Amino acid sequence: MNSATHRFSALKGNSMKLDGGAMCGNAPKALWQRWLQPDDRNMIDIGSRALLIQTNKDNILFETGTGAYLSPDMKKRFQIQENHHVLLDSLKTNGLDHQDITYVILSHLHFDHAGGLLKEWEEGQQSLDLLFPNAKFFVGQANFERSLTPHMRDKASFIPELARLLEKSNRLTLVSDKDRLVLDEVEIEFIESHGHTPGMMLSYIKTPGQIVFFVGDLAPGNAWVNLPITMGYDRFPERLIDEKKQVFQRILKNDAWIFYTHDHIYAASKLLFDEESSRFQPVNLVKTLDHLNMEK
Repeated sequence: MNSATHRFSALKGNSMKLDGGAMCGNAPKALWQRWLQPDDRNMIDIGSRALLIQTNKDNILFETGTGAYLSPDMKKRFQIQENHHVLLDSLKTNGLDHQDITYVILSHLHFDHAGGLLKEWEEGQQSLDLLFPNAKFFVGQANFERSLTPHMRDKASFIPELARLLEKSNRLTLVSDKDRLVLDEVEIEFIESHGHTPGMMLSYIKTPGQIVFFVGDLAPGNAWVNLPITMGYDRFPERLIDEKKQVFQRILKNDAWIFYTHDHIYAASKLLFDEESSRFQPVNLVKTLDHLNMEK
C-alpha cells in the first residue's frame, strides 16, 4: 500500500472502567482474570478507539467512542476517565479537526461507540449538538430502528436524541447487509451482525495493500477472540459466537487485520487458528497502525 494514497491511524477516545464479570458474560473470574486485570472493585480498563483512514480525497472515521457529552454525574456513573473530548485531541495529533472528517461510519448507536459525535458537555446546556458538520453518516438501518424503540434491557445503551439529530442533519445513509461503499480505492463491505445488538454493522475494508476488519463489539478486545467469551451486554450470545466464527474464518482466509475498539492496550492483530486446541488466537498484536502505512 502506498502511504501517499491511504493512511491508517488508530485514534484514542475517552476510556472507561466496566465490571469485568459483565464484560465476560458467563466466564468465571478465575478464567478471565488471566487476560484482564481487575481492580479491587472488579473493574477493568476499557479502551475507546476509532479507526481513521485518510485518502487523497477523504478522511474516513470508523466510530467516535464515548466522547464527553455526558454530565459530570453521568460520567462518574459510567466511570468515564477523562472530562474532555479525547478523540478531538487525537484528530489534532493527526493534523485534523472534526470539520475535516468527510465520512463517519458507525457499527451501532450505543453511547460508547457514537457518543463522540456530540459536543462536549457544558454547564447550562439545553440540548445535544452534533460535531462533524461536513461528514456523511453511515449506520445500519436495523440498528437505527432499534435505537428508536429499544428493549428495556438495552435502552440505557442508546442516546435518545441521537437518531433524530442524525436524521435532521440530512447527511445520514442507512445501510443493509452486503451494501458497499467505495471511496478512492477504499472498498467497504457492510456485514450485518445481530448477536451483540440487532443490526450492528461490521466493516470489511479493502485497500490495494491491506485488509482491515472493523468488527465493533463482535470482539471488543483481543481477549474476546476466544470464541466462548462473550459479554453480559450481548443480546444473543450463542448467535454472537456463531458470527464470530464466520468472521474469524474470513479474516484468516484473507490475511486481514482485526481492529479492536475497546482493547485498552492493542489496536489490532492478525489471527491464528490452533489446530491442536481448535481455538482462534490473536497474533502480531500492535498498539498503532503505523506499519500498515509502509509503501508496498
